[in-house]
Amino acid sequence: MATSQANTSTMRVPSAALVRIAPRRRWFGLDGRELWAYRELLYFFVWRDIKVRYKQTAIGAAWAVLQPFLTMLVFSLFFGKLAKIPSEGLPYPVFYYCALLPWTYFAGALQNATSVVVEQQRVITKVYFPRVVLPISAVMSGLVDFAIGLGMLLVLMVYYDIAPSPTMLLLPCFLLLAVFTALGVGLWLSALNALYRDVRYVVPFLVQFWLFASPVAYPSSLVPESWRWLYGLNPMAGVIEGFRWAFTGQGQPSGTLLAASFAGVVLVVVGGLIYYHVMEGTIADVV
Repeated sequence: MATSQANTSTMRVPSAALVRIAPRRRWFGLDGRELWAYRELLYFFVWRDIKVRYKQTAIGAAWAVLQPFLTMLVFSLFFGKLAKIPSEGLPYPVFYYCALLPWTYFAGALQNATSVVVEQQRVITKVYFPRVVLPISAVMSGLVDFAIGLGMLLVLMVYYDIAPSPTMLLLPCFLLLAVFTALGVGLWLSALNALYRDVRYVVPFLVQFWLFASPVAYPSSLVPESWRWLYGLNPMAGVIEGFRWAFTGQGQPSGTLLAASFAGVVLVVVGGLIYYHVMEGTIADVV
């Protein structure tokens, strides 16, 4: 009997793991370790967005090429052949497609990131995960369309006999600049759209205005040098001019414009992360 009591007293019942979820007290809400722990969820969101985008479409991934290609034809005709806007010595199709490729990615990523929080309201209100995963997934899924559209640009360069330039090694830097620009603005708009649903109606106008405020239809060299730093605060100005230069080796953007664009990206991303973190605690209640 004594032996039985001794054995009973030494047995320990394993306790269940207790996870306490509480709001962060840091003003900067990006936790790299937590984001890495949820990397598989991020992959799932990205893969799901890609499948939904091309599900039951007639021409599938060809839409990623068709949109910038048709816009390039319109710009080449009206802004090139008729308006005679300078093209930095490049053929008009190459000049415009080099700009429309990153711009199409940015515009699509911005629209997807704006609505992603509202679209995932059922998941947000039931399961915990870092909410910043949602706009990140919306921005990353657009890179597939960018990669497909990149093939058409290579075809145009071969057709117009434009040899690859060593500056093409800088392409990942400008692509990263475009990704962070879309993410920073998407963080702002996705949080605002969760509070005010009419934000989604403002986004098309914002994208259209931003298009003409960026050097898509014209080179940044038309902007006076004294105003180049102010113009460069638009991050897409540095991205678009950087893409043209990286692919063709012509039309190198000024250092002032690139520095201002880099500073603009930092301000947009840091401000977006802070604002998104502030609103993260109330998104589940108001979405």
